[in-house]
Amino acid sequence: MKLSAVTAADTAAVDLSRIDLFDAAYHADGDPHAAWALMREQAPLHRSELPDGRAFFNVTRYHDVCRVLGNHREFTSERGSLLSQLGHDDAASGQMLVATDPPRHSELRRPLNKMFTGRGLARSEGRIREAVRSLVSGALDEPVWDLARQATMLPMAVAGALMDLPEPDWADLVQWTGMAAAPQDPVFTIRNPHATLAIAHHQLFEYFATQYEARKGTDGDDAFRLLMTMRDGELTRAEVVVNCYSLLLGANATTPHTVAGTVLALMEHPDQLRAVRENRELVPALVEEGLRWTSPASSFLRYAVQDVEIAGGIVPEGEPVAVWVGSANRDPEIFPEPYRFDVHRSDNRHIAFGYGAHYCLGATVARLTLRMFFEEVLDRFEKFVPAGEPQHLVSNFVAGFTSLPVRAVPRRVEAAAGR
Repeated sequence: MKLSAVTAADTAAVDLSRIDLFDAAYHADGDPHAAWALMREQAPLHRSELPDGRAFFNVTRYHDVCRVLGNHREFTSERGSLLSQLGHDDAASGQMLVATDPPRHSELRRPLNKMFTGRGLARSEGRIREAVRSLVSGALDEPVWDLARQATMLPMAVAGALMDLPEPDWADLVQWTGMAAAPQDPVFTIRNPHATLAIAHHQLFEYFATQYEARKGTDGDDAFRLLMTMRDGELTRAEVVVNCYSLLLGANATTPHTVAGTVLALMEHPDQLRAVRENRELVPALVEEGLRWTSPASSFLRYAVQDVEIAGGIVPEGEPVAVWVGSANRDPEIFPEPYRFDVHRSDNRHIAFGYGAHYCLGATVARLTLRMFFEEVLDRFEKFVPAGEPQHLVSNFVAGFTSLPVRAVPRRVEAAAGR
């Protein structure tokens, strides 16, 4: 039974000629960490070819991943930023943040920054704390609590507050973003992956288009209206719609998996939970190690703008490059003992939120949400214990879980009172 989000990398049985990192099922049933470890050691620029003739290069070392993500003059995001888009240029190129290079990317991003940091974020702290408390309180209502499933609503509640999205719509939005992020997963698949993705995009784009029309001429300081009115309404309706889609997908597809994966790591490493319980000042470090450990945004795609020499080889102009964030965050050149979950890890330079111009817009929000989650967990529970087999998400984009059954052990009243 594959329990952990990661394993120690045993490369002995790995045959790179037979590994298919494009295959979403491999990331759920196999062990990409072993393949990534061998690539870092022996093939830091590894070319994969699919049966249909499509091909891409894999980059697995930390500094190489940072270079691909951080240098838009060498590697562009405008032809598609997800491996699932391989061979099909992104229709939202130049319109959506994730599919736009600087300087246009910076123009789109700058007005949104204030919503997700500083005073803009401070106004939402109460709503975030309320959402966290609502989530964790549910653990006491059921003998077996599926943390992975329940956690999907946490970033939705936060994004719903920041974007002013009606709460009755949240469950549908979570389902549709799950379908968009992991159309191959049985939990989300409708008929087949292609149909699933088409349905998800139709539902999400139609939803945000309807919301756009409803908000015309109305007041508010949410991220949705900010996109509508930035620079006197320069963005078209289509641009607002695709960027709202991108913002919500980024939130819903990543944060819940860090919650689930970090709790699983704490169940497997009870000494680390004890350390944080004994020193609550370690909560921020727990969050950072959880982000490194889970690396929920597992891969990104870029295309070489020109012939680029990297990782001991050449990526020809126009060729796609998949960067594996989960591999970069296990690079032993950067992270001593990378397969050890350690809340005392110093200089934790993980890139779970990406790197460079496309560094995650919601990183500060996600960190705050995760910090509040573990604060509430420490206040309410002694620990979580496994109550069933985890189910890993079938996706080459998001590393995470569709199910993580646990039992919550409440804190003793006297222990909680004496904290």
